[in-house]
Amino acid sequence: MSSVGGAIGRVVTSGTFSLDGGTWDVDNNVWLVGDEREVVVIDAAHDALAIVRGIGDRSVTAIVCTHAHDDHIGAARELAKATGAPVLLHPDDEVLWRRVHPSWPFEPLSDGQVLTVGGVDLHVLHTPGHSPGAVCLYAPSLEAVFTGDTLFQGGPGATGRSFSDHPTIIKSIAERLMTLPPETAVHTGHGDSTTIGAEAGNIA
Repeated sequence: MSSVGGAIGRVVTSGTFSLDGGTWDVDNNVWLVGDEREVVVIDAAHDALAIVRGIGDRSVTAIVCTHAHDDHIGAARELAKATGAPVLLHPDDEVLWRRVHPSWPFEPLSDGQVLTVGGVDLHVLHTPGHSPGAVCLYAPSLEAVFTGDTLFQGGPGATGRSFSDHPTIIKSIAERLMTLPPETAVHTGHGDSTTIGAEAGNIA
């Protein structure tokens, strides 16, 4: 596990993403936010055992899904069983969730909700476009936002497949993310981190 400041850890897992009849190999960032006692897991991707190793002896207060594409939730059920933590997902992505986990429950996330872990407040921002229920998690005290597949280094997430919409993701990024301080670190679902300021010219 790599560390990005004391309150943020990252585990990179590998697997596949499948939608609309295609399958692609992908590496995913799994973010662990909290302290030495407790963490929130952001996106349970591919490999529950690797995530458990990254967690160590800390408790898990929640497994938060930025969206329900299969590469971001594939290990959610196994990780929930291993940790006893609830899975949190925006209900607008339930149709995608049920394709992977037909009967496993999740707790609904809502826009404006605040999750607190290890003294860190994570503000839920509903940012549809990549998927209907996509969310980002903004941590003002860490000057960081966890964007899943909504915003990457280089611009918006993909919108060429089912349940996605390009004008919607652009609106979400402009109204919910580009209003954050430009120095805010953007920790993405895949690839390298960036900042809000660095991406301001890449939104189109």
